[in-house]
Amino acid sequence: MRRSIEDKSFLLLVALISLAFGWVLLPFYGAILWGVVIAVVFAPLSRRLAAMMPERPTLAALITVLIIIFIVILPLTLVIASLAQEAASVYEKIQSKDLDLVGSFQQVLNVLPSWATSLLERFGLASLGAVQDKLSAGLLKGSQFIATQALNVGQSTFDFVLELFIMIYLLFFLLRDEAALSRRLRTAIPLRPEQQKALLSKFAVVVRAMIKGNMLVALLQGALGGLMFWFLGISASLLWAVLMAFLSLLPAVGAGLIWVPVAIYLLAIGSIWKGVLLIAYGALVIGLVDNILRPILVGKDTKMPDYIVLISTLGGIEVFGINGFVLGPVIAALFIAVWDLFATSRQQDERPAAEA
Repeated sequence: MRRSIEDKSFLLLVALISLAFGWVLLPFYGAILWGVVIAVVFAPLSRRLAAMMPERPTLAALITVLIIIFIVILPLTLVIASLAQEAASVYEKIQSKDLDLVGSFQQVLNVLPSWATSLLERFGLASLGAVQDKLSAGLLKGSQFIATQALNVGQSTFDFVLELFIMIYLLFFLLRDEAALSRRLRTAIPLRPEQQKALLSKFAVVVRAMIKGNMLVALLQGALGGLMFWFLGISASLLWAVLMAFLSLLPAVGAGLIWVPVAIYLLAIGSIWKGVLLIAYGALVIGLVDNILRPILVGKDTKMPDYIVLISTLGGIEVFGINGFVLGPVIAALFIAVWDLFATSRQQDERPAAEA
């Protein structure tokens, strides 16, 4: 009896201390999350370097971190800085009403067929005043969010540098001590070895699939769309590229929500060749990137239903902000894996009972 009380008290102490530690780390959870994510993605590279220099694991981890800094962190920082300026400029134009939203919508409305106009009327979108209010509110909210997120880099330079330092510092030790940390984690998790292996493997596979597959494809689609927008002389091409990359993360939605309306607008204002070129480029280049590259990069083993990816991504963004791009689908994948393990475990437990 006394031993049972002591065991329960110890488990309660473990839970409380773990919660307290999580509370302490909460202000930097984004830096910790991305440190873990990047470590999982680049772990194979770190292992290869460590195999080439078995007596120098610290040097292998350091070289991996330097490669990550030069090919990922520095380019991304430059893009964010440029995006901050462009998003702020668009936000100011919307606030000062330099963008003629009503005139642009009227030009598009004039070239739409009657059935499309009737459909807009059903949703109350054929009225210029109503559309102006909704479009202005939507653009203002969207540009304000992007501008706020991007400008945080400049306005909170110290916080940004601190979180970047924490991420890189943690990344180095995760890469260097991967084997030891993995053994300690397996020892601490109160699950059977096969369950531990399945869950940890699923986590690593899903994270790599999200970065190599979904995010890489999204970045490529955004970059291709942004280059075409720049070629066509469309203003704020970098901002549009980021929006297309953002929407490319969502299955069944995609970058078409950006380039299709822009193509219709170009056709409406008389820029026929630009509109036709954008439609052809969007369908043949931007659209095919997803269909060709994603299955290659993600693979069949990590494939989740599109509706689960869509809902978990949107829900993750709503709950965790920008970090939800990764957290949402990863939590969904682990949810599926845990329930698969639970079902398998129950089947295994029921077989001996049935045989008896």
